[in-house]
Amino acid sequence: MNSTYYAHSGKDPKKSDWQRLDDHLIRVATTAGANAKYFNAESLAEICGLLHDLGKYSKEFALRLEGGKRVDHATAGARFAADKWPQLGKLLAYVIAGHHAGLANGIDPGDGRATLKDRLECTIPLLDDVWKEEISVPAKLSFPDFIPADNMQGFQTAFLVRMLYSCLVDADYLDTECFYLGLEGKRQQRGQQPSLKTLRERLDYHLQELSAKHADCATESVNGLRGRILKHARTQALLEPGLFSLTVPTGGGKTLTSMAFALDHAIAHQQRRVIYVIPFTSIIEQNAKVFRDLFIQLGEDVVLEHHSTFDDSGFGWREETKEKLRLAMENWDAPVVVTTAVQFFESLFADRSSRCRKLHNITGSVIILDEAQMLPQKLLRPTMAAIDELARNYSCSIVLCTATQPALHADEFHNGFINVREIAPDPPQLYRQLDRVSVRHIGIQTDEQLAERLRGSRQILLILNNRRHAHSIYDGIGEGEGYFHLTTLMCAKHRKAKLEQIRRRLHDNEACKVVSTSLIEAGIDVDFPLVMRAESGLDAIAQAAGRCNREGKQIKETSNVLVFSSPDWPAPPELEQQAASMRTVFRCHKGDLLAPEAIKAYFQDLFWRDQERLDTKRLLKLHRNHYERLSFPFQTIANEYRIIQSSMRPVIIPFDKEAEQWIERLHHAEFVGRIAKYLQPYIVQVPEQVFLSLKSAGAIAEIGAGRFSGQFWELTNARLYDNGVGLSWDDPSHLNAELCVIC
Repeated sequence: MNSTYYAHSGKDPKKSDWQRLDDHLIRVATTAGANAKYFNAESLAEICGLLHDLGKYSKEFALRLEGGKRVDHATAGARFAADKWPQLGKLLAYVIAGHHAGLANGIDPGDGRATLKDRLECTIPLLDDVWKEEISVPAKLSFPDFIPADNMQGFQTAFLVRMLYSCLVDADYLDTECFYLGLEGKRQQRGQQPSLKTLRERLDYHLQELSAKHADCATESVNGLRGRILKHARTQALLEPGLFSLTVPTGGGKTLTSMAFALDHAIAHQQRRVIYVIPFTSIIEQNAKVFRDLFIQLGEDVVLEHHSTFDDSGFGWREETKEKLRLAMENWDAPVVVTTAVQFFESLFADRSSRCRKLHNITGSVIILDEAQMLPQKLLRPTMAAIDELARNYSCSIVLCTATQPALHADEFHNGFINVREIAPDPPQLYRQLDRVSVRHIGIQTDEQLAERLRGSRQILLILNNRRHAHSIYDGIGEGEGYFHLTTLMCAKHRKAKLEQIRRRLHDNEACKVVSTSLIEAGIDVDFPLVMRAESGLDAIAQAAGRCNREGKQIKETSNVLVFSSPDWPAPPELEQQAASMRTVFRCHKGDLLAPEAIKAYFQDLFWRDQERLDTKRLLKLHRNHYERLSFPFQTIANEYRIIQSSMRPVIIPFDKEAEQWIERLHHAEFVGRIAKYLQPYIVQVPEQVFLSLKSAGAIAEIGAGRFSGQFWELTNARLYDNGVGLSWDDPSHLNAELCVIC
């Protein structure tokens, strides 16, 4: 038997350019160990790297590299680890066995993936003992010295497995990519990024420009108050890493304040990046642009914008070919990452290599959770556990950033967060100083009454709970000057154009009447004298209030936020709990409905109203039940932790000439990563049922059929996209799917 074993084949039949297996294993082990430094698990990650391709020390795999049949090369290392180090070795076995296929369930069968138990008991190729001469492993291993959390051993252990998995798959990807690029005479394009100190210098320069611009403003004007909030928050940056809150009313400058604190804090504590997590895909482009414009002079790749418009599973790298490697998703090694709550939190519970690869780069970061009150309620308990674990054992600091701070502290919430430090100066006083609107409930409003309000008001914003209601009202008001509609059925480029028109008309005091879904509440900078909001949670009403008299140019008494109920359009089931808690607070806090004590009462009522609703999938119990046998159902957990339960599919809209040009390039592209990025602003997400109906009707067509795993679909029936309302369809069978989508 040939005593030289290889990890990857090259071009030379004589194997002069093939990658030696021991070289690959050692390089992957070194990188994986470095990946784990922020949670003190370097030795465990190194072992995973050394053993992940142990099965390639076999005659069968040697034949595979020369064109033979597929061979299971991952199970051998997993079995060795499980046999050599009982308990801890079994955890490493999940990582090693799944480094291509994904993390498996321990004992309960998953969907199309063998359990770890089955993998460890299956027949595998016999290994050549030469491996023992080329790599060596320690006799003993130990767990990292973690800070325990009460009754959370199972969760913490499974979390560690996912982090080690990330360390391995990213290291394996990078080394494999490096090898294949070398065969082409190329090098990995992973240049040096600017330091966080350089980013802070750029931010400070920008803040100085803003300060000079508003130097003539009164000390306690809105701009003066923003400056005071910023200054105070930055003084808190030397506090020890952990959990923080930034409670600032809408319009108080949370975005730049949170970034300034994050950079100061990261520099002070040797953390390495800032991750900005946004609740909605619909506004990520806007927030990413703020930071991209701020840091653009330092390089285009300083700010990474990453969300899940296109499903990354279609760009997988499980087959070791350079084409697949080049399509691998980003691993979040930029200084600033802007992402969505869906992408961020679902990744923390994921099981696939493409989704987990970035996890180790979350460690050692400052994580800003923008609009923290929007943490997914049906998954609130496991989500809080993940946040706590990142702060507890993975060198992260988390900033809960919001105008309406959810009552998640231990003294407000059973098993809540401990030692959350507030970095804003006196939030109750800030609320009083930035209180610029009058909020009241006006009872029932029919659609006819709402339409009459729109017609009779010069400038008004009407926010409704679902797209069908908004569409119906907009259609019902007829033609008129300054009427606008905003919905996620418009692509981002379309919404941006509409918002530019809206802001211009507001600035010029022209007629401006907007019917919108809740998307406008999340960070959209508009300023109306009158806002009407359909019943929802009190936090949503506070967000709506942030679109009224935002700059404080009107007096409070003439700046109204009117809450109403619709007899024909009750709150969707997923919002009824919030609406019920809102009504309770309205009855008890009639004097000041958005005061901090009212917000606290709202969240306490909401969270205590139905405790089981905060972990509907019983994920924490699932972790506890499988801890003793270390039989974690990783695949099941990943399938159950879904922030958006209904399946959504992206459709590309040929909205303008630029979109048409990128679509044309996509038709002929071999690699699509850059093109997909430029097509993000032209995407509309639709429910699976709607997608299938559009496909059946021939209204959409696949781009690159057979090459990109069904990832790209273009709208080909132009009549279905309207300048006023975006993508629309008339098939009544779509109504049930539509009711599930509120924005």
